[in-house]
Amino acid sequence: MFSITVRDHIMIAHSFHGEVFGPAQRLHGATFLVDATFRREQLDEGNIVVDIGLATQELGAVVGELNYRNLDDEPDFSGINTSTEYLAKVVADRLAERIHKGALGENAKGIAAITVTLHESHIAWASYERAL
Repeated sequence: MFSITVRDHIMIAHSFHGEVFGPAQRLHGATFLVDATFRREQLDEGNIVVDIGLATQELGAVVGELNYRNLDDEPDFSGINTSTEYLAKVVADRLAERIHKGALGENAKGIAAITVTLHESHIAWASYERAL
């Protein structure tokens, strides 16, 4: 399997519901380093997985929709614990939608899977992988 990874970041605010979250139940901020890895079994006719420039652009657009937002105030996240794991899925699903709509080019339709990793710090991160 071939892969490429592009990177961006987001800064959000949110709070959690549930005793398991301890002090994180209060409103707090988080800065995430966001990696999106695109995988395919065979390279396209240009011998690439996907256009890195387009992948970077589309990841930037997806995280731009979340950046500098209080997720508690966003209708898409009403009543949802926006954990690192959950946000990784949101980013992956939104990238998949863009691939299906052709935003990463026609050759991107050969991508088999996407993995999105959100790094909370240099010692903790969470990922979500999905097939296309």
